[in-house]
Amino acid sequence: MTDDLAQTPAETARPLAVVTGASSGIGYELAKLFAHDGYDLVVAADTPLAEVSDALTALGARISIVQADLATEDGVRALHAEIGGRPVDALAANAGHGLGKAFLDQDFDDIRHVVDTNITGTIRLAWLIGRQMRERGRGQILFTGSIAGLMPGSFQAVYNASKAFVDSFSFALRNELKDSGVSVTVLMPGPTDTRFFERADLMDTKVGQDDHKADPAEVARTGYEAMKRGDGDVVAGLGNKVQAAVAAVTPQSMLAEQHRKMAEPGSGA
Repeated sequence: MTDDLAQTPAETARPLAVVTGASSGIGYELAKLFAHDGYDLVVAADTPLAEVSDALTALGARISIVQADLATEDGVRALHAEIGGRPVDALAANAGHGLGKAFLDQDFDDIRHVVDTNITGTIRLAWLIGRQMRERGRGQILFTGSIAGLMPGSFQAVYNASKAFVDSFSFALRNELKDSGVSVTVLMPGPTDTRFFERADLMDTKVGQDDHKADPAEVARTGYEAMKRGDGDVVAGLGNKVQAAVAAVTPQSMLAEQHRKMAEPGSGA
């Protein structure tokens, strides 16, 4: 943790953004966009952030870093404590990870960690920061959901179900806050070129081997611009928009079979 956000009177007008899962991928690209727009940043991840901090500082932002596991109550509280009493103008709740292979073949501690990261830690942080935003009457929340939440995830069953929760939760929270001055947006990307597939043990699958994954910088910009406009949701990428539309009218059993072909172990061969 750092104390880089101690303020001088001239700096109190600078907005503050909190970005989780900021060590790489979409989260890192979101943090760069906030930095370019003159935000100070509190960034969090469960991996080292020193290089990220240096890169964002070079963009003119003042950075506070928190290395913590946001699947735990202690991790969320450590991040919230680092924010201190400073008002948060934007929260990008991006932390999350996947888990491949068949549900009954997975270690249950790993399963629990996906649920606690993608769901419990995410909504705990949104509750802590969202209440302060509502009290101020302004703020923006961006959740990183997924088009995976629109379909049953054979061989990624827990991950897809967790993203279905995030997608649904975001729409509900947006409705609850519609007259509050606080906007809520959910970014729903498809497969993106990040460490997600390696970390989820999906590199031997068709989706893991796909060479046409989206650029995380483009995905982040799509979500960032939607958040700035106050949109409720955005699907990143034309192909994913088509897939999302098709998923809405396709039987769930067929979607599960289609997902199996992408995510079943060994399908990458």
